[in-house]
Amino acid sequence: MIKNQYILGIETSCDETAVAIIKNGREIAANVVASQIESHKRFGGVVPEIASRHHVEQMTIVIEEALNQANLTFAEMDAIAVTEGPGLVGALLIGVNAAKALAFAHNIPLVPVHHIAGHIYANRLVTEMKFPLLALVVSGGHTELVYMKEHGHFEVIGQTRDDAAGEAYDKVARTLNMPYPGGPHIDRLAHEGSPTIDLPRAWLEEGSYDFSFSGLKSAVINTVHNAEQRGETIAPEDLAASFQESVIEVLVKKTERAVAEYGVKQLLVAGGVAANKGLRGALEKTFSEQAEVELVIPPLSLCTDNAAMIAAAGSVMFERGVRADLSLNAIPGLDIELYNN
Repeated sequence: MIKNQYILGIETSCDETAVAIIKNGREIAANVVASQIESHKRFGGVVPEIASRHHVEQMTIVIEEALNQANLTFAEMDAIAVTEGPGLVGALLIGVNAAKALAFAHNIPLVPVHHIAGHIYANRLVTEMKFPLLALVVSGGHTELVYMKEHGHFEVIGQTRDDAAGEAYDKVARTLNMPYPGGPHIDRLAHEGSPTIDLPRAWLEEGSYDFSFSGLKSAVINTVHNAEQRGETIAPEDLAASFQESVIEVLVKKTERAVAEYGVKQLLVAGGVAANKGLRGALEKTFSEQAEVELVIPPLSLCTDNAAMIAAAGSVMFERGVRADLSLNAIPGLDIELYNN
């Protein structure tokens, strides 16, 4: 009889305290997330000190809940996987130290996981990954195109040079007096309006796969301020639709070009902004007729930060022999390409 493999994952890179257990790399046995959105909403963004304090308060509770959901014990865990970076250093340290304590106390192997690798491997909980593949990572702090020729190999072929797409969404939402997090509110409002306002697209140099959304964000803010100075009213739904169309057009066209150039079998979408209905719809429309490329978009619950994705990535890293000792530390600016193994 083949023994099942169980990986317990811990994710505390930002403002979610999350613990999950993954069975045999692809089946969710438990997935618990304690969100802090209500605590940070009044500040218009994540306050690192508050995030860290919440992680301390919630960590033990969330670990126990995950074990109860899965009806498992630490004795049945094959490894503890934890996000070591990138993220808020104080928040990361809570998860890393909890993972080290558990690994030491129960004599369980410790596996470090890159946060963005986790987002990419969330797709493995939907379907098996087929190489070579391309991952479009779109989140609050990251907008990247990552090429993978095999498990554990990450090549960043394009990345944001300034504001990530998620940051631009939050800043535009703040300009329109919408609460944090702004992405879902802009997405909802965009579907009520029409893209009638001319906004820029940052294509950058010819052939570049990099992204830039700072200029677009500034253009939206200037459009609002100029209208206010002239005593004019801009329909917020039209501004949201115009902004979203600009973001999505750049993301989709650059991704489409990279898919063709690299000849990949799969396109994986990852990160919190992957929950955006406009982006999901545009990608599905673009790639629905490309039979040679399989488009994979995870369910909404696996787009935002969670520990199932960390355990899924940790399962692959564990099988590839990746281990950490008790000197493991949080690395807030961890480069995914340094993670190749």
